[in-house]
Amino acid sequence: MIKRVVHFFGDEEYARRRRQLFYLMLILIVAADFLVPRDHAEYPWDRVPGWSAVYGFGSCIVLIFVSKFLGHRVGLMRREDYYD
Repeated sequence: MIKRVVHFFGDEEYARRRRQLFYLMLILIVAADFLVPRDHAEYPWDRVPGWSAVYGFGSCIVLIFVSKFLGHRVGLMRREDYYD
């Protein structure tokens, strides 16, 4: 079972299928957000359907770019042979 899962996520043969599965999951997450009652939302943006998914995706993108900036531009990342 594990071998099939590793093969599915590691092989280029299944790249299109993985992408389709990814998009399906995104659609299901946003669609499920429309089913949540918003009667007691504390902030106005909490009433917008799909806001949590968009906010989470945007946060991940910002986190990736900030970490790349800190690693490459600020100098936190070192060469592989730094300690040799």
